[in-house]
Amino acid sequence: MSTEASSVLTALSEIVGKDWVKTDPADLQTYGTDWTKQFPVAPSVIVMPKTVAEVQAVVKLANEALFKLVPSGGRTGLSGGAVATDGEVVLVLDRMNQILDFNAADRQVTCEAGVVTEQLQQFADNKGLFYPVDFASSGSSQLGGNVATNAGGIKVIRYGMTRSWVTGMKVVTGRGDLLDLNRGLTKNATGYDFRHLFIGSEGTLGIIVELTMALSAPPRDPAVLVLGVEDMIQTMPVLEVFQKKLSLTAFEFFSEQALRHVIAEKNLARPFDTASNFYALLEFEQRSEADLEDAMALFEHCLEQGWIVDGTVSLSLTQAESLWRLREDISETIAQFTPYKNDIAVRVSAVPQFLTDVDSLVRAQYPEFEIIWFGHIGDGNVHLNILKPENLDVQTFFEQCGSVSNQIFSLVQQYGGSISAEHGVGLLKKPYLNYSRDPQEIEYMRLIKQAFDPNYVLNPGKVFDL
Repeated sequence: MSTEASSVLTALSEIVGKDWVKTDPADLQTYGTDWTKQFPVAPSVIVMPKTVAEVQAVVKLANEALFKLVPSGGRTGLSGGAVATDGEVVLVLDRMNQILDFNAADRQVTCEAGVVTEQLQQFADNKGLFYPVDFASSGSSQLGGNVATNAGGIKVIRYGMTRSWVTGMKVVTGRGDLLDLNRGLTKNATGYDFRHLFIGSEGTLGIIVELTMALSAPPRDPAVLVLGVEDMIQTMPVLEVFQKKLSLTAFEFFSEQALRHVIAEKNLARPFDTASNFYALLEFEQRSEADLEDAMALFEHCLEQGWIVDGTVSLSLTQAESLWRLREDISETIAQFTPYKNDIAVRVSAVPQFLTDVDSLVRAQYPEFEIIWFGHIGDGNVHLNILKPENLDVQTFFEQCGSVSNQIFSLVQQYGGSISAEHGVGLLKKPYLNYSRDPQEIEYMRLIKQAFDPNYVLNPGKVFDL
């Protein structure tokens, strides 16, 4: 170890305590990566602060000693945004995991950035309230990471993205300054609202250390309806008629191939006997006894119109949870096949044709690959998963999938869509940023980066190159 590196270790130990500075190879591998598993993992040090002051001190030391920092939350990201590839110091927020304050009148809760999503959801439930941002990784993802990527999930059609629920934020900038933003205010027209720069910035501008999050009333007696659809274009009139009559909290979809994998892996039952090309999953509130009757009438109407071929509705919470598993267990089920993932979005009305175009493109290029579709059709976000054949090595597989990405993202651009709806850019999508952002936008992003992180110490190489 060089004298310079040794002095950095000593300084970090003085800030957070020697027990919270880790250089063991196993720790470096654990804390230096995320769920992408596609990039080399090579951090030099793991540092685990407990307080805001310690985070500030670490960032200021990085500016003085000119080493790079990679912020790390729950490490559930799918874009390589929390991967340290070149000797960076990984700043882990796991120890900053306390719920600090709650105000029932404001319906707001103040949390440290390391609070796990499910922890906040349970806290809200105990208070008779609801934190609606929900996704498969809620049991391990952290709020700071959710905000840094503007996480979405399964309830966006009703509740919006994470951005909609951040009413206050404390963030340590790349210069080591502590900003206290908005302070929980509902209305605040006093110039630039820097919250919205840090939300979705993927740790490139500052390290989020504390958050004030809004809560809502829980949905009333949610019911789940699963419908069989032969052609994706038919999901649009289904969505339209159900939205007019019912208060939808989710509108998801998945393919027959996805359903088969989940049923086989999780030993679940089919929702109904009739197999379809696709399935739509709707969740709606039962605000009165008439809502279920309306849902059944709409179901019959959709059958008569030929938009759907079959369906089922939950009549209990247990049934609703079982139907949700058909959709929510897909990611975990297909993980064993090392999927190549694309998280793309277009306008809701364009989803069926866009999906058809992308599906045709990929199948023409690689007819031997199995393609799994699922996602949040109600907000325009679809997940394309290409499964690795058993006899193909990982590197070759990812290279082959990557070779078609430019064509996929060219279609995204033609539709005016996004190359990353909710996973972020990180390392994985950085080469394709130009398909969603024009050169002027990227240049302004660089200027904003320079203002908040002039020495470029935070999350190097992520989102765009300097």
